[in-house]
Amino acid sequence: MLKKRILLPILATLLILMGCAMANEKNPGPPPPTDNNFDVIVVGGEPEGVAAAVSASRNGATVLLVEDDHALGGLMTLGKLNYIDMCHNSKGELLTRGIFEEFHDAVGGTAFDVTLATKVFHDMVEDQRSIVLKLNTKVSGVMKNGNTVTGIRVSENGTPKTYFAKRIIDATTDADIAAMAGAPYTLAGEDIGEKDRLMGVTLVFELTGVDWDRVTKHIKSGDNPHAGVTKKAAWGYTNEGYAYETKDPMMHLRGFNAARQDNGNVLINALLIFGVDVLSEESKKEGIARANKELEYLMPYINKNYVGFENAKLLETAEQLYVRESRHIIGEYQLTIDDVLENRDQWDRITIGSYPVDIQPNIKQRAGTVVGSPDQYSIPFRSLVPLKVENLLVVGRSASYTSLAAGSARVIPIGMCEGEAAGVASIYSIENEMTFRELSKSKDDIEKVQKQLTKQGAYLKPFEVKTPIMDHWAYEGLKTIRGLGLLDGGYVNDYRLEAQMEKWRFQNLVNRTLEKSKLENPYTVDVSLTPTVSEILSATHYAMTGEQISGNEARKVLKDKGILTEKLEPYFAKNYAIPQAAEVTYLIANVYKYLQK
Repeated sequence: MLKKRILLPILATLLILMGCAMANEKNPGPPPPTDNNFDVIVVGGEPEGVAAAVSASRNGATVLLVEDDHALGGLMTLGKLNYIDMCHNSKGELLTRGIFEEFHDAVGGTAFDVTLATKVFHDMVEDQRSIVLKLNTKVSGVMKNGNTVTGIRVSENGTPKTYFAKRIIDATTDADIAAMAGAPYTLAGEDIGEKDRLMGVTLVFELTGVDWDRVTKHIKSGDNPHAGVTKKAAWGYTNEGYAYETKDPMMHLRGFNAARQDNGNVLINALLIFGVDVLSEESKKEGIARANKELEYLMPYINKNYVGFENAKLLETAEQLYVRESRHIIGEYQLTIDDVLENRDQWDRITIGSYPVDIQPNIKQRAGTVVGSPDQYSIPFRSLVPLKVENLLVVGRSASYTSLAAGSARVIPIGMCEGEAAGVASIYSIENEMTFRELSKSKDDIEKVQKQLTKQGAYLKPFEVKTPIMDHWAYEGLKTIRGLGLLDGGYVNDYRLEAQMEKWRFQNLVNRTLEKSKLENPYTVDVSLTPTVSEILSATHYAMTGEQISGNEARKVLKDKGILTEKLEPYFAKNYAIPQAAEVTYLIANVYKYLQK
C-alpha cells in the first residue's frame, strides 16, 4: 500500500511532464488576438498554406489563415488530386519530411482518400489555437508602406475588412499576393521565349464500378515499363490514352494516373485541357465545362477499351482544375534546371527535392516530356524571397524557379516543406528584428532556421551527388541547349549524344535555337535524311545569315566567329562524315552564345 502511495504521485508527475513535452513538440500557440493584428498572415489554404500556418503557430505566432474557397487542401481536396508526387533519393530516403510527412502518414500514404485528407488538413489547423481560419474569404488587395507589405484587404462574406501582420506568407497557387504587391515574375515558359507554352491543365474525374482486380491483372501482365499498380493506385493505359481522339481539339488524353478512394471509387488524372487562361476564373470555369462535355464522349471509349473499366460510370468531376504552372516569381535566387539536374546543394537549403522534371503537353507540343531526373537537389531559402517586395515570402509552385526547374520543384511535398520553413523564418525574423531579405543573406541566421526545422523533423543533411553526364566532353553545349528547353534526357538522363545526327533532330535543334536567339529573322533550314559534316556547317551558316555557301566556306566563317572552336574542329574535319549529336549540339550551342553577344 505504501509503495502505491509513493508510486502514484511519481507516475502522475511523469505523465504531466510527458504531456508538457508533447505540447512543446507541437505547440498550439498563444491565444489569437482580439483585433485585426496578427504576427503572421498566410494567404492560401492549399497544403502549402496549411503547413505554413501550422509551422508559424507551433513556433509561437498568432496566425490568420485566409482561403477563398469553402475547404482547406486546395488541389488535394477540391481538385481531387489524391496521388502524391513523392521525393525520394536513390537510397530510398524520404527527402520531404516534417509537417508533410505528418500529413502523409495521417492519410495513409501516397494515394489517399480525399474526404480523409480534408479532415486531416482541418484538424491540423484546428489543433492550433493561435490560428484564426477564414474560409470563403477573398483577398482584394494588399496594404503597403513603400515596398513593405503590411496587410491585406479582403471580402469576408461580402463585407470588406482589413488585416495586418508583421509577416506575410503567400501560399496561393499563382503567387497572387506577390503579384499584387509588385514582385517581378515571368509567366509559363516566358523565360525561355515561350510565354504561350503553358502546361495543360487537368480536370480529375471520379468513377464508380471499376474492377480493381482486373486492372491489377492487366497492368501486371503488360510489358509497359512505365506502368504499375498497387492496392490503391495504378498508372498505365498509355496506348489506350494516346489512341483516343478528343472531340474538343483543344484537349488531349494521356495515360491514366488512377487512385482509389476508401469507398472503392477511382479518381482519374489523365484529361488535359489547353487554351485555359489560368489567371482568369471565368476561363477556368469554361475549361471545366468543356472537359465535362468531353467526358460524354470519353466514357463510352473507356468502357470499350480499358480493361477493368467496362462497367465504370462517371460519378462527378473535381471542383477545381489541376493547374501545373502560371507565374514564376523572380526572387533573391531563381532555381535553375542546372541546379536540379546537376544535383546541386545550396547553403541555405530549406528542403530537398528529387522529382523528375516532368513537362506536361501544351498547346504547341501535344506530347509531354521529361527533361531529366535528379537524384536530389536542395531548394534555397532565397527562392522564397521575391525581389522588390519586403515582408513577404512565396511558397509553392510559383516560388522563384525557372520554368524548367519548376517541372520538378512544383510538387506539393516540396511546397509544404517550404511552407513549414516560411513559418519558422517568419518567427525568427520577428524575434531578431530582421527582414526576410537580411535573413536570406546571413549564413549564421539561416543555420539557426535550419536547426529549428531539423528539430521539427525536416531532412536537411548536406550532400554531394556525382552527376555522370557532367563528365561528358560536350556537356557545356548540352547544358546550353537543355536550358532552352530543347533537349530531353528522360527518366534515365540519356541525351543520345552518341547517336548520329539525323534530319529532323538537326532541323528542330537549329531552327528552334535560332528562334530563341536575338536574331531578328532566322532562316529555316532543311537538310537530307543523314546530313554530312559539310551539309551541317553550310546549313548552320545559312540559318544565321540566309546566305548559301559551301561547307568549306562555312567552316572558315564559323571558325572566324569563334563558333567552330578548336575543341570542335576535329569532329568537323571530314566533309562527308556523319557527325554525332554531341558535336552538333555543341556547335549550335555556340551559335546561340555568339548571337547573344
